[in-house]
Amino acid sequence: MAIIALQSAASGLNALNTRLDVIANNLANANTTGYKSSRANFQDLFYIERAQPGVENSNGDQRPTGLYVGLGVKVSGTQVQFEQGSPISTDNPLDIMIEGDGFFQVGVDTDLGGGVAYTRAGNFTLNSDGEIVLANDQGRRLEPNISLGDDVVSITIDRNGRVQVLRPGQTQLEEAGQIQTASFINPAGLRQVGENLYVESTASGPPVLGEPGTQSRGSIQQGVLESSNVDPTRELIELIRTQRSYELNSQTIRAADEALQTIGQLRR
Repeated sequence: MAIIALQSAASGLNALNTRLDVIANNLANANTTGYKSSRANFQDLFYIERAQPGVENSNGDQRPTGLYVGLGVKVSGTQVQFEQGSPISTDNPLDIMIEGDGFFQVGVDTDLGGGVAYTRAGNFTLNSDGEIVLANDQGRRLEPNISLGDDVVSITIDRNGRVQVLRPGQTQLEEAGQIQTASFINPAGLRQVGENLYVESTASGPPVLGEPGTQSRGSIQQGVLESSNVDPTRELIELIRTQRSYELNSQTIRAADEALQTIGQLRR
């Protein structure tokens, strides 16, 4: 009956509403450093089986097709797209970018990801103790912790993450620390917790730590930030498609409602 059409169309509206939320979040973060866009994946729901394919009739002929009526759609999950964002030159010595795969590690509360979270954002600065921290409202410390002190003339970070500083009165660079990056077998399985941060999950697998530029980890570029990988043109196209699909499902609800009204008037 038309009641199934109502339920299917309603599930479509609900799924499209989630998709709209995902698109809106992507567009809102089009200028967020290191942000990775997400997409909503759909899947169909259960089916009412009214006839099975392959059933034989009295003449021994097989039914070539079945008769199935679907019960709608749902969002099966959101999938993060980890394509590389475009480089933005800043000439700030503590703005760094991973060219390739990998994540920076920063410290968080121990009840969140075991005390370590991962990010593609490389907009770092120094705190009052001379430690390298994320330039956000929380000031998350880079892990392993690297302290430069307060008497630094210049900072150099090479492609392998080695941090060197020049202090007043010196002519030789001083070793200050080594940046380690993390890679995952399934980065799309990481949990998103805000602040441009991800934490490990069972789906992502454990992090594989090491120096940038080794194995599958990308190398470091100094004085460069990775921009958001959101493509506004593509997102706007998806937004229009979502609007059109929403309208079609709305029309389905109207048609099903009119059909039910017609059926209800048959008894008069």
